[in-house]
Amino acid sequence: MHLPALALAILTCTTNILAAPAATQPYSTWMATSFLSKPQRKIDRHYVANVLYEGIQKAATLHQNSSLLATASSAISSLVAENGTLLGWDPNYYSLDDIRVGNNILYFWDSEGRKATKYQKAVAALREQLNQYPRTPSGGFWHRNPSYKNQMWLDGIYMAETFYATYTSYFEPENTTAWEDIARQFDLIETHCRNKTSGLLAHGYDESKKAVWADPVTGASPHVWDRAVGWYFMALVEVLQVYPQKLAGYARLENYLTALAAALKKAQDASGGWWLIMDEPYPGMESNYIESSATAMFTYGYLKAIRTGLLEASYQETALRAYNLMVEKFVKRDANGTLSWEGTVEVGSLDGDGSYEYYIGVPLSENDGKGAGPFMFASTEVEALQK
Repeated sequence: MHLPALALAILTCTTNILAAPAATQPYSTWMATSFLSKPQRKIDRHYVANVLYEGIQKAATLHQNSSLLATASSAISSLVAENGTLLGWDPNYYSLDDIRVGNNILYFWDSEGRKATKYQKAVAALREQLNQYPRTPSGGFWHRNPSYKNQMWLDGIYMAETFYATYTSYFEPENTTAWEDIARQFDLIETHCRNKTSGLLAHGYDESKKAVWADPVTGASPHVWDRAVGWYFMALVEVLQVYPQKLAGYARLENYLTALAAALKKAQDASGGWWLIMDEPYPGMESNYIESSATAMFTYGYLKAIRTGLLEASYQETALRAYNLMVEKFVKRDANGTLSWEGTVEVGSLDGDGSYEYYIGVPLSENDGKGAGPFMFASTEVEALQK
């Protein structure tokens, strides 16, 4: 497609999004203020809250909403004592989920002038924990110790590597050893989890191959769970924003991203969304369903990658179809004028048998930050595109 025709197609698709159903304000700030009005949405160190608050921060920043941004800033500040202690965090408890808060702290440390000493101390402690963190024999971070010994999950790549890379870019930009270590985490996932036929990735792998679900050759889990792939897709996009292009790892990560973008496009349902379990023959099967959190993550990943030059503009149509579905299907308009978010699966874990029956048996969770946060991410990209 020639560029003018592509631009027209994008404009038409985007216009349709805004027209059906009509929005009275930007969806990013609308969802952000809606969530802040819900009493259960307290800030804490858990990755769900911090993904949600990053969505609020992105919405506030794009639309120059100083009140909303101050609310997000205060929430993150409340997690860190004046002496730099991250409240409630145990440096001797190893879980990659607990690293995710470092992204929020780094954002406000940087955007607010790099003056907050307490923030610098807090992220230094998180970074130091990675130096002591348990690893597989090949050098991959365990997802959690001791629960998931020798296991790497796609989820954990997002939780740890986005922080690891951003921290390195700010404080140790010439630390080649750290950059190679970051790329190694992706390399290991690709080696063990990538399906060479579909291009999609299994939820995780056990390097010891002892887990009941582990493939005897690769150690991989048996299924492609959509949100795990969503975390991984976003991780590739975010890490490539700061990874030094002069290093060999950059080209590998870029190749991983382009291969996954192509695979996701092929896996997209005609509705515009993606199935909870994505590997064949399960899409369309009874009890499987189009799930909202991964649809939001893929949409965001595509649009940010296009905006920053990592992916071709032709993927915008894929992303905008998905966004249109989310607005129609997963954004619920409440009677009081706020929004709610629907269609997000509560959890997905490899602590059981990793079976199809397990994944489809997990209930959906309304107003889940794991979906609403990425929807705000995606909304800011769509709204930036409109500008």
